[in-house]
Amino acid sequence: MTLKNFLFPAYLDETRIYSTLILVIRILFGLLFLSHGYNKLMLHASMADLFADPFGLGSTISFWLVVFAEVVCSFALIFGILQRVTLIPMIIAMAVAFFVVHGGDAFAAKELSFIYLTVFIILYITGPGEFSFDSLIGKYLIDKEDVAA
Repeated sequence: MTLKNFLFPAYLDETRIYSTLILVIRILFGLLFLSHGYNKLMLHASMADLFADPFGLGSTISFWLVVFAEVVCSFALIFGILQRVTLIPMIIAMAVAFFVVHGGDAFAAKELSFIYLTVFIILYITGPGEFSFDSLIGKYLIDKEDVAA
């Protein structure tokens, strides 16, 4: 598998049901995750200084890295733009929330981060589906190769 096909899969032979399901999951979980980022943005003055700092970067930097994952990456996920690259910060944020920030808590306290982590890993594996910008770019690149050959 080439890097181009990994980043921009064309899905020429996949079923529409599969791609539709991925689209629905991308939109649903993208919007849900975006809502967490939006809430953080609205409360940033009170949250940034008290935010968890698991990597020693400082609370403010850690806060903005999570906001980036929850806002910018959520938009990219919804539209299927560089989905596999976009999911990396989202997966890291939820892995840190599950294993580090809520690591010693009861499962009920970290259940939501586990759900997001699981869905994001599944979406990383499946790719963005046919109804995504990545697929459009992949189809365009395949058409360019056909013309060049």
